[in-house]
Amino acid sequence: MLAAAVAVLAGCGDPVAPTNSGRSGELLVSAAASLKGAFTAYGEVFTDADVKFSFAGSDELAAQIRSGARPDVFASANTALARQLHDAGLVERPQTIASNRLVVAVPNDATKVRTFDDLAKPGVTIATGARSVPIGAYTQTVLERLDAGARRRIEANVRSREPDVGGITAKLTQGAVDAGIVYVTDVVATNGRLRAIGVPRELEPDVEYAVAIVKDTEHEESARAFVAGLRRGDGADALRAAGFRSPGR
Repeated sequence: MLAAAVAVLAGCGDPVAPTNSGRSGELLVSAAASLKGAFTAYGEVFTDADVKFSFAGSDELAAQIRSGARPDVFASANTALARQLHDAGLVERPQTIASNRLVVAVPNDATKVRTFDDLAKPGVTIATGARSVPIGAYTQTVLERLDAGARRRIEANVRSREPDVGGITAKLTQGAVDAGIVYVTDVVATNGRLRAIGVPRELEPDVEYAVAIVKDTEHEESARAFVAGLRRGDGADALRAAGFRSPGR
């Protein structure tokens, strides 16, 4: 189920500066935390500019743009945030670049949670995303498709609502919770420390990622090249290697 991965744990943090030099100009990309592995790998081979990244929850990055921040490219773990920024005149028309899947992640040697239904067992501890971020919103969609009793039991076991997927995987790898709901690519990125348990197909939400060029960027040519590579080229290859699927799949 899991594709070969770029071994970078998804998460937020300081912007990642590439090691390559001699490129013309600098490109700032604000991207969802779950894109960290794929985008970092892409940035290392992107030849049009030196790429610097800011990874965080998609909602936080969108809020920064609304408040006046001006990266050159914005990539979100849903299509709604990019569309809202476009409607506000802050970014160009978004393009869908990839799809993902929601899974239950557990430590590789875990025995307490073996199936999705085990999330409702008494004593199980769960980390999810905050409802304001895409991973939390997708999780909420899954829970709302359950019967009321199962939903209440799972929600009663939630111990942490994190601002991005990096917080969820950190809780899991530290042993702070028994299970977390993340993207399958986040499990891939842990290189075997976590394993994935599937979400029942009838509960799965459609998870799609969008990218948009920020209006009035001073690096338009490089920004367009970066986005084009995500659709077909080195960026698309990096996304597939990290476990993402083509849009609409």
